Amino acid sequence: MCRKILKQTALLCIALICHMPVSHAERADRDKPMHLEADKLTIDDAKKISIFEGKVRLTQGTTTINADKIVVVEDKEGNKHGTATGQPANFRQKRDNADGYVEGYALRVEYDSKTTTIDLYVQARIKQDGDEVRGDHITYNSTTEIFQVNGTPSSGRVRAVIQPKSKSSPVGAPLPIKPSTTLTRPDTRQ
Repeated sequence: MCRKILKQTALLCIALICHMPVSHAERADRDKPMHLEADKLTIDDAKKISIFEGKVRLTQGTTTINADKIVVVEDKEGNKHGTATGQPANFRQKRDNADGYVEGYALRVEYDSKTTTIDLYVQARIKQDGDEVRGDHITYNSTTEIFQVNGTPSSGRVRAVIQPKSKSSPVGAPLPIKPSTTLTRPDTRQ
């Protein structure tokens, strides 16, 4: 039974990695072995709760999650909910088909397998290619690939830094110009 809980916990951790708030995460990571280290592991088979504590480090391929504590809970339908906490908890993941990494930080990171959402709470921020967004709460729906960022309680504002794209970036081909078939000349006789 303990082995089954460990396997289920590992599956949730894979889900956490595969559905991090990154639409371009390195897909090859899903096929890599997962390594998890912690100072302590507590498993409650009856309540379907696994608790990893103390310098928790999860690594799979190019993805790394660091937290003080990760708690995984499974509901009666088999859906899993994971919560990582730290000062801050963080993840780093290589982007697929691009150079660079995506990094996320928050005091609490939650993943819900039922809704396929990831929530970063309190001092939440995501960095990618020099761009950064900050808020009190960042939600990412991996099904719709939509981010929502809410401001901090003190200012109610969201902060973002967006870097200019380098001139060496490839520019897409110009759109073809076609004459309009619906435009008419204005009547200038008055």
